[in-house]
Amino acid sequence: QVQLAESGGGLVHPGASLRLSCAASGEIFSISVIGWYRQAPGKQRELVATVTNEGLTNYADSVKGRFAITEDSAKNTVYLQMNDLKPEDTADYYCNTWPAERIYWGQGTKVTVAS
Repeated sequence: QVQLAESGGGLVHPGASLRLSCAASGEIFSISVIGWYRQAPGKQRELVATVTNEGLTNYADSVKGRFAITEDSAKNTVYLQMNDLKPEDTADYYCNTWPAERIYWGQGTKVTVAS
């Protein structure tokens, strides 16, 4: 059984940086692509970034150039480095496979960007 646990969120000012972590445990050998998703209040969940087990990445246009998704296979962890944070980045952030599996959704980690 795969479990994904997000951490690293918090309350920061515009322009600040945060690094989110997604720690995987259980049977993860079949996972090819991991994505970071976010859901802002009153909005649909959206895909922010993906990374393959080969290290190939893709980003939503809204975060391109500011966010970076990386993987540490030895630690079974995927990171999301978020720089130059903006108020519109405020959301609950989740990691999951791509395509997402319903049973893999965890508690998420909240990011709030405000003055």
